[in-house]
Amino acid sequence: MKKIHPEFAYQSRELGIQIEDTLGDPPDRKNLAKVIRSLIDEFARGSGIDDVNLLSFALADHLKFDDLAGLLAQSEHYDKGNATAVLGMVSCRDEMAGNALKKVAELNPELARRAIITAFLFKNPKRWTEEDHTLETLQKSEGGDEQEEDQLTQGHDIEHLFDSNGGEHV
Repeated sequence: MKKIHPEFAYQSRELGIQIEDTLGDPPDRKNLAKVIRSLIDEFARGSGIDDVNLLSFALADHLKFDDLAGLLAQSEHYDKGNATAVLGMVSCRDEMAGNALKKVAELNPELARRAIITAFLFKNPKRWTEEDHTLETLQKSEGGDEQEEDQLTQGHDIEHLFDSNGGEHV
């Protein structure tokens, strides 16, 4: 598994949630397209929105990732990276989205770099997520369960856990 900076992993997952929420249930693709178009318009005007997820949300479906290995390598560092190199690793399929990306890159190259990498990770999850679902790994990720079990002994008074009346029985 490739080492991804935890903030990029988080942003990528958040992007998925944001897209799902915007789509709604049942999915409304026209609404999603309107939201994306309005975001692209805002970024193209140089609105100053400084939000990685909003920019990656606007660009994700319009970006063509030309250097997959390079983008994956750039995802190791969130706070520092080569914005110029990352911008050279993508192209836009949509002229307005391309203009928006150029404008953001001009005004805030780090925002553009982070949004491109976030969109790349969102669109290519199999390149970086190989979650280990073995019992041992799940137990490690849960952490303190063993300690809690050790603290409870047979006959341990647990009534207080279920008593919502402050000790007064009804």
